[in-house]
Amino acid sequence: MTRRNYTCAALLPIAALCVSVLIVSPAHAQSELARAYRTIASKTFVDLTHSFGPDTPVWSGFGQAKFSPAADPKTHEPYTIPKDGFRTTYYEMVGQYGTHVDPPAHFADNGITMDRIPLKEMILPLVVLDDTPYLANDPNHAFSIDDLNAWERRHGRVPKGAFAALRTDMYKDWDSNPEQFKRSLFPAWAFETIKFLYERRGVTATGHESMDTDTTDKMDSETYILQHGHYQIEVMANLDKVPPTGALIVVSWPKVRNGLGFPARAFAILP
Repeated sequence: MTRRNYTCAALLPIAALCVSVLIVSPAHAQSELARAYRTIASKTFVDLTHSFGPDTPVWSGFGQAKFSPAADPKTHEPYTIPKDGFRTTYYEMVGQYGTHVDPPAHFADNGITMDRIPLKEMILPLVVLDDTPYLANDPNHAFSIDDLNAWERRHGRVPKGAFAALRTDMYKDWDSNPEQFKRSLFPAWAFETIKFLYERRGVTATGHESMDTDTTDKMDSETYILQHGHYQIEVMANLDKVPPTGALIVVSWPKVRNGLGFPARAFAILP
């Protein structure tokens, strides 16, 4: 056997191995995704999103949404199923309406808009920090670092990269008592806790049930979150149905070009 033939013969097993890897790897990856889907499909899903309409709560500076039947621009006649075979709705509303996403650009000139938030930040480990034990004595309690430390002693350290949601149960007033939901003081984040979660725990995003992040005069917490390149979800629901740790959150919103906020759909996958 010549040296050239010997070299080729020696390389054949390596080449065969490379081909087998190329053939097997996609199938292996597919089987992993299939197993992951079967696992997820077997779990309980919890909707963290409010339905909204023209009469639901919104900040007075924005005003209520208006819904109307979409009409033919030439005839101004609304489209109907008997006449046209379809119907649709024209929506007139601010982006920050209902359960919604606030992207960094909402408060920061150089912040990213909602269409540029990375997809990997739209599915995250979820921790639910419970403010409700403090509300009997202080209905407008701001969740403090001491409260967070107490939570971590019971449930473990908030993991890096998580989505931290603040449970206050005020979401229950959304439909039943909208004026109470819109009250000017409400249970919220303490600014120091927001800074601690992002700087010391490395969370990716945060959310809450109220229409604002805290009750400070200058919206300190929301300004900090958005001007430091993070997004938040406001007006969340059903956090009382999610365990403190172990769940995943999935959040999605329309890909509005240069969008500064829009109603979002958020749900939890329970462990």
